[in-house]
Amino acid sequence: MKRLTMLRDDVVNLENLQKQAGSIMEFYELAVQEDDQSLIVDLDSELQTLTVKVNKIEFTAMFSGEYDRRNALIAIHAGSGGVEAQDWASMLLRMYIRWADQKKFTNKVMDVSPGEEAGIKSAYLQISGDFSYGYMRSERGVHRLVRMSPFDADHARHTSFALVEVMPEVEMGADIELDPSEVRVDVFRAGGHGGQSVQKNSTAVRMTHMPTGIKAVCQNERSLHQNKEIATKILLSRLMEREMKMQAEQRSKIKGEHVSAEWGNQIRSYVLHPYQMVKDHRTNFEMSDSNKVLDGDINGFINSYLKAGLN
Repeated sequence: MKRLTMLRDDVVNLENLQKQAGSIMEFYELAVQEDDQSLIVDLDSELQTLTVKVNKIEFTAMFSGEYDRRNALIAIHAGSGGVEAQDWASMLLRMYIRWADQKKFTNKVMDVSPGEEAGIKSAYLQISGDFSYGYMRSERGVHRLVRMSPFDADHARHTSFALVEVMPEVEMGADIELDPSEVRVDVFRAGGHGGQSVQKNSTAVRMTHMPTGIKAVCQNERSLHQNKEIATKILLSRLMEREMKMQAEQRSKIKGEHVSAEWGNQIRSYVLHPYQMVKDHRTNFEMSDSNKVLDGDINGFINSYLKAGLN
């Protein structure tokens, strides 16, 4: 019913635009015949407004995936390299939060595993808004950072990597069924850097799907129930992502395409030294202001990915 409502709204919007376009054409022909310049000016203004609406619908039409309208669950994992890579992972998390804020999308850090010195080992971010997954699926893959390390006493240039996974939010009971007998739930004490923030009770949850070995951990919330609820949501999204990958791999095998491993799939490079440049290796779209990109200005990369029709 939800999908039917959205499709009905799309049809109504298209029909209204078609009527507006027809009306403008009729009045324009009349204005030309009557040589009514003031009416022509008004019609030009209406045409510009209509063009903006049509462009918006054309852009929305690029979201052709089955789950593109869904909310997005983003997992960020630091690569090898210790504190440098963990700091890079935290920079990516900040970048996506800034982007979501700029889009007026709701976002929530569902779980985070902090690094020993700085940054994060991993984090889960939920972004809620129209076509969130459709936008964010362009970010799936390995992100590479080149910069002068602030953690190196010699200020040497370092290259760091982080993996970004993007999953559509699961609709409970509709997308995938989870057999409770196939899930092992472990409860443990939440970790931390010490002090009053460390939980004295065992509220952290680790869920393991026994048939696949897929795990989901949540220790962000103070309530065991809340952590279990979030871990379940993460586990379901991971299971659906696994199913989507298997289907994509099967299609690729039929087409004879090469399917690369996730860590071998470097999608974008962020260079802060010796020059500034962010380049997407799939579309060749690039921006020279790296700091602006890291502040959340990634729409150019997302749009170029969608226009290229990449999956």
